[in-house]
Amino acid sequence: MKIKQIYTGCLAQGAYYIESKGEVAIIDPLREVQPYIDKANKNNAKIKYIFETHFHADFVSGHVTLAEKTGAPIIYGPTAETKFKSHIAADGDVFKLGEITLTVLHTPGHTLESVCYLLKDKDGKDYALFSGDTLFLGDVGRPDLAQKFANLNKEQLAGILYESLRTKIMTLADDVIVYPAHGAGSACGKNLSTETVGTIGEQKRVNYALRANMTKEEFIQEVTDGLLPPPLYFPLNAKLNREGYENVEDIIRDAIAYDVTTFEMVANKIDTVILDVRHQDEYAKGHVPRSIFIGIDGDFAPWVGALIPDIKQPILLITPLGREEESILRLARVGYDNTLGYLKGGFDTWKNEGLEYDTVNSVSAVMLEEIVEEAKEENEKVIIFDVRKDYEYEKEHIENVPSTPLDNINDHLAEFPKEEEFYLHCAGGYRSMIAASILKARGYHNLINVAGGYNAIKKTAIKTIYGIHHSL
Repeated sequence: MKIKQIYTGCLAQGAYYIESKGEVAIIDPLREVQPYIDKANKNNAKIKYIFETHFHADFVSGHVTLAEKTGAPIIYGPTAETKFKSHIAADGDVFKLGEITLTVLHTPGHTLESVCYLLKDKDGKDYALFSGDTLFLGDVGRPDLAQKFANLNKEQLAGILYESLRTKIMTLADDVIVYPAHGAGSACGKNLSTETVGTIGEQKRVNYALRANMTKEEFIQEVTDGLLPPPLYFPLNAKLNREGYENVEDIIRDAIAYDVTTFEMVANKIDTVILDVRHQDEYAKGHVPRSIFIGIDGDFAPWVGALIPDIKQPILLITPLGREEESILRLARVGYDNTLGYLKGGFDTWKNEGLEYDTVNSVSAVMLEEIVEEAKEENEKVIIFDVRKDYEYEKEHIENVPSTPLDNINDHLAEFPKEEEFYLHCAGGYRSMIAASILKARGYHNLINVAGGYNAIKKTAIKTIYGIHHSL
């Protein structure tokens, strides 16, 4: 028996490759499926099953394409309804894979069709639980994502999840290994661990939602408390996973490598978003006017999903050289399939043609400290905005600086001055550059980015305070 967790950091997502005696099962595959096929071929094995734990909302799964390429059936849990051919399993159904078996445990609550898959070894012993979004390490799946589709509110779904956990999961032996679908960084929960593999016993000890004497009322209160609004693309991804989608290989193939003239023409003719995915420092030095920065080497997919609400939005890319296909793929992983193409040769091509380009001014935290001190001496005010998340701001922030989180920056546009100079910071510089790009695209050119963000600001004498929320 072989179990391989294939973890994708930018999505905080775990897919699983399970093999026994030449037969393979894939659980919650990513959209690009060829690596699974190649691995099975290398081992002279055949993909027999494609298991889905639920209709994912945070990424587009590879189940449809993998089934088309291999002929393996797609397995969902009870109550699932798809627009493609699938096998809807009953609670307790057993699927044989070589010398092992996988048993369906219907565990509704995160969604109504949510299931876990219990792997039993060749001796019939419970060995591992592939827990999907029902049980994470340190948390459980949020119960508010499927409200509309389930015609239930989050409290009702949380109550259902309570029963699922206590009747199907907490009854398992402590030594059963837990393989969740997500880890820290996923928006599918609020308290996920950075670890990606655990045990049932460990989770009974450390997971707040699995406390032995916890009442259903306490569970509902704690699980639903403090949930941030889900990204806007979540229901759109769930719809693709339920109804089907285009093969990502075709999307990559059809993307056009535009020369500068055609790129500019398409950008002006069609309602496109020019998305620059280079490093923030490169973007600051020079970028196509009105282009939006979301760097490929940061939390790329979640920020694309949060800031580009329409997954059908036509997109033109400016990428680091050699990373064009990767960028298209990374967009498609979260359902953004309408990438028209990319600027051939990257930004240097634009610059070398002598076309107009824009920059973002930056200062170091030390320079900001000097500016703040000089302003105090002159009895003047330095205008600074903090674009980190609310919880980061509430832990610690610069005194008298408002919270204007990047997540909903459009709601704060009236707070940014049109004429006066102002400074932006996040934790390290990635998010503040995204904010700068959005503001510049809306005509705010008097902004200055703080390089190094709050991590650097904390090392200066700039006054900070703890735990007090302040806004304009």
